Amino acid sequence: MHYASVENISKSFGIRKLFSNITLNIEEGDKIALVARNGSGKSTLLKIIAGLETPDSGTVWVHKEVQTVMLQQDHDFDPEKSIWDNVLRLNHPVIQAVKAYEQFLENQTEDADLLAELMSRIDELNAWSFESDLKQILGKLNLHHLNVKTGSLSGGQKKRVALAQALIESQLAQGRCLLILDEPTNHLDVSMIEWLEEYLCMQRVTLLLVTHDRYFLDAVCNEIVEIDDEKVYVYKGDYDYFLEQKSLRQEVQQSELQKDKNIYRKELEWMRKQPKARTTKSKSRQDAFATIEDRVKKQQEVLEVSLNMKMTRLGGKVLEMKKVYKRYGDLVILQGFDYTFKKGERIGVVGKNGTGKSTFLKIALQLEEPDSGKINHGETVVFGHFSQDGLQYTEDKRAIEYVKEMAEFFPLADGSKISASQFMEKFGFSAQQQFTLLSKLSGGEKRRLHLMSVLFRNPNFLVLDEPTNDLDLQTLRTLEEFLLDYPGCILIVSHDRYFMDRMVDHLFAFEGNGVIRDFPGNYTQYRLALENEKKEQKQQVPTVEVQKTEKPATSSAKKLSFKEKHELEQIEKELPKLQAEKADLENTMHTLPYDQLSAASDRIGAIIRLLEEKEMRWLELHEKIEG
Repeated sequence: MHYASVENISKSFGIRKLFSNITLNIEEGDKIALVARNGSGKSTLLKIIAGLETPDSGTVWVHKEVQTVMLQQDHDFDPEKSIWDNVLRLNHPVIQAVKAYEQFLENQTEDADLLAELMSRIDELNAWSFESDLKQILGKLNLHHLNVKTGSLSGGQKKRVALAQALIESQLAQGRCLLILDEPTNHLDVSMIEWLEEYLCMQRVTLLLVTHDRYFLDAVCNEIVEIDDEKVYVYKGDYDYFLEQKSLRQEVQQSELQKDKNIYRKELEWMRKQPKARTTKSKSRQDAFATIEDRVKKQQEVLEVSLNMKMTRLGGKVLEMKKVYKRYGDLVILQGFDYTFKKGERIGVVGKNGTGKSTFLKIALQLEEPDSGKINHGETVVFGHFSQDGLQYTEDKRAIEYVKEMAEFFPLADGSKISASQFMEKFGFSAQQQFTLLSKLSGGEKRRLHLMSVLFRNPNFLVLDEPTNDLDLQTLRTLEEFLLDYPGCILIVSHDRYFMDRMVDHLFAFEGNGVIRDFPGNYTQYRLALENEKKEQKQQVPTVEVQKTEKPATSSAKKLSFKEKHELEQIEKELPKLQAEKADLENTMHTLPYDQLSAASDRIGAIIRLLEEKEMRWLELHEKIEG
């Protein structure tokens, strides 16, 4: 089924052209990652497809039976309403039915006919599981206090509420949904990202997203659409395939550009030799010259500039942290942390949100005081700190002027140097963008300029707090190439697993309550080690068979919501049926013909899995009743 299409759409922002003549088709079941440079209008294009913005020209079509749901970078939550109320503001029959039922219960109205009508409506919409589904999504995104006003939430928490809202809205569409996600992994820790990967892979949804997380992209998407130089390129494959095909395409383009340049030089010489008064000049040749001239001027040569930097030599003493303690009330961040950094170390900092990773960096940089302990910096250490505070400037100026205030040239290890403009080009700032005012840069461009300004100062110890957020994939590759050749120390906080696997060989894993595991290896090796530990623990713990009783839910079940009560009743009806079906199949297996044995065996396996799930849920609900 054809879900949506855009044809020859163009969009400008003031005098700045974002994109022109973009054509894209989206089919049912597509899971597309949109790739383009920051500032090229990716978010704007998503909004146009979602119907939230209009293009300057061109047409946008979405199938009338398809519901479009979009997660945006910004949100318009009512700050005085709770998380729960903001999520439930969606105008959907299921939500309206559940809200009406809850209102009825709150009012304690004794109207049996109305109660029967409301319950019948919920049955008809199959809405009993709605609340538990939504609470599960919010719980996985670490949003547990649903009565808190959204005005008191952090930016990251609001982003997660918006993501939960988009996911539940797409789920309510029951398959006929185009889900559009703009950087869904921002503000998620790794466990949340891994859950979101699994969730999107399991859902029957058509997906269009922008992400900088390459593992997430590979796990979720089956197609990459690149916008480059106002053209669209489609790649049916994973990220590595995209890189390979893009490299081949660029080689062909560079070869064609060189041929065009050679022809252009010859034709330019011929044009100059022709006397102005002569009218016998070949008109077709003149036209051909104009075409080739236009092509040469439009095409850009790919400049490969090495960024092997020349930096101040690190001395023997780099950074020492001795018996460092830090806590905020009951939240323990560091508890006697002790470490001496050595030359050339590349250390990653990982852990769940709220465990104090950013605070740890600030303490290491002496930007925040510990409760106790010592922080010693070496005399030759020059820190380069990329923080989440963003680009700081006191007056508006052009981007190139901001960089040139630091230095006109960037020194390289071989003694040569490149200009500030060349350095900016390497990080994706075209000549036009270099002369853009700081206030007119997009959020992604400002982060890219902030990162670039940190690197341009030639530090020998880089401290990077979430450097990959809001960076496009091309800039990420440039950053990775820079850091792979970087001879100094690196300390990185990041939730980007691909980035961490490439950049670091040593981890500080914040496991909560001040526990920091010093792990020798990259992120994937750390995750494998954790999985192996869990397997060993399971093997050591003896299994205990839980005896189920037919005890009905008593008045103490008031601790359950009405949906949970309904769920408990359904489970207690379904368990005996499943057990009976399993027993019947096992008893008749020996009498079945060969061609039916496989199907019966598969069904028994499915029943066993269902029984395990329902028994575990039965126990959870009864534990909740018993407090």
